[in-house]
Amino acid sequence: MSRTRVFLSLAAPLMIATSAFAAPASAETLKVVASFTVLADVVSQVGGSHVEVTSLVPPNGDPHEFEPTPTDAKHLKAAKVNFVSGIGLEGWMDRLVAASGFQGTSVTASDGVNTRSMEEDGQTVTDPHVWNSPVNVKVWVANIEKALSAADPADAADFKANAEAYQKKLDAMNAYAHSKFDTIAETQRKVLTSHDAFGYFGREYKVTFLAPVGISTETEASAANVAKLIEQIKAEKVKTYFFENSNDPRLVKQIAKATGAKAGGELYVEALSDGRGPASTYEKMFRYNVDQIAAAMAKSS
Repeated sequence: MSRTRVFLSLAAPLMIATSAFAAPASAETLKVVASFTVLADVVSQVGGSHVEVTSLVPPNGDPHEFEPTPTDAKHLKAAKVNFVSGIGLEGWMDRLVAASGFQGTSVTASDGVNTRSMEEDGQTVTDPHVWNSPVNVKVWVANIEKALSAADPADAADFKANAEAYQKKLDAMNAYAHSKFDTIAETQRKVLTSHDAFGYFGREYKVTFLAPVGISTETEASAANVAKLIEQIKAEKVKTYFFENSNDPRLVKQIAKATGAKAGGELYVEALSDGRGPASTYEKMFRYNVDQIAAAMAKSS
């Protein structure tokens, strides 16, 4: 059930995160906007000192339920390029583009990703959480490099070099995750999370994630579905649950209490932490999640 949102309300609090992703402004700096912090960090990695990146959704913010403000519209209107992940993640973006008068180029970073489908409420939907596998983020990087080079041809060589360096880092992240999970029996690779956002992670590393809520946090779990999930968790002997930094943990804690699952800690799924947290960049976020999940599995096995 969708929640009613007040769009571009003047009373809404300022929700903008720029400092973590912004290079020092100059006459030559390319102003770009990214929809949420994970994407903003990757754009910043490719753009380097030539770009000033504004993330609309702030650290620890939920990209599904984000409420843009007039300040967000102002940032978007000033940008030359607008990056979104796409696949239905940013349902609010089209309205923000229209309201802001944005005249730049919109880029869907996930174009070309090998997406996964799932059944939800009797319908087949596409999972938008592609960034939880660095294999998919390599596609992001290629699309980001192409878009930045088109917007700023003079710095294309630097964008290419940055992209190539970051692609190698993504390969290392993927290898690191495999080194952690490949030694754990697949029967032990099962965890409970707040909502279904780890599908690509699960596909790549053969981890089973169970969740009471589907791909969007705007939906609500029915009592019947929660009861069914509790029985499934007991039957499959899922021993660990995690809550997420950008979502309400109360429901998953209730389910864990009913099943005997033990807390594994907090995961960063759709949003980076602030600069003081353990997941202030995409690389830190991914490695932190891998370490948390693998440690919980090893402990319970």
